[in-house]
Amino acid sequence: MLITAPCVVSLTWRLRDTQDNLIDELAEPVEFFYGGEDLLAKVEDALLDQQPGFAADLHLEPEHAFGEYDPALVFFEARTLFPEGVEPGMQFDGPPEGAVTPDMPKDAVYTVTEVYPEHVVLDGNHPLAGIALRLDLVVRDVRAATEEEIEAGSVGAPVFKVLDGAPPGSPLH
Repeated sequence: MLITAPCVVSLTWRLRDTQDNLIDELAEPVEFFYGGEDLLAKVEDALLDQQPGFAADLHLEPEHAFGEYDPALVFFEARTLFPEGVEPGMQFDGPPEGAVTPDMPKDAVYTVTEVYPEHVVLDGNHPLAGIALRLDLVVRDVRAATEEEIEAGSVGAPVFKVLDGAPPGSPLH
């Protein structure tokens, strides 16, 4: 079966930054809905009309992956707005209740980057924003999408996970 929308593709891949640091690896095949929101547009473009066994090495600039890094999405809020035990790496859906920073998107996921006695620093950028990526992928299988998958536009699998985020001792940005 050729890959055309809508269908489900099973992929394995290695995701690296341009310094060859491993960010994510799917050693076992994972299913993704092709023609929906599961895959990046540039990945879908590379997969169109391919079949099982197809392999590609893609270079993804930030605008084709997770966008440019936006320093305007970094802000701080009072430490008292956060639960006890808040620490770097924790994530929150939207700004905390009582936040005073104006115009921060309510639907963004914010990552705690630093915790101080009086305030907490939050970053609404995707952890891979602003980073060029290398994606080596292999199509393991292709199947017809079910009616439920077509209606949802997804198989429900996470698109990307971040292993360590950055090499030890170095910041991601």
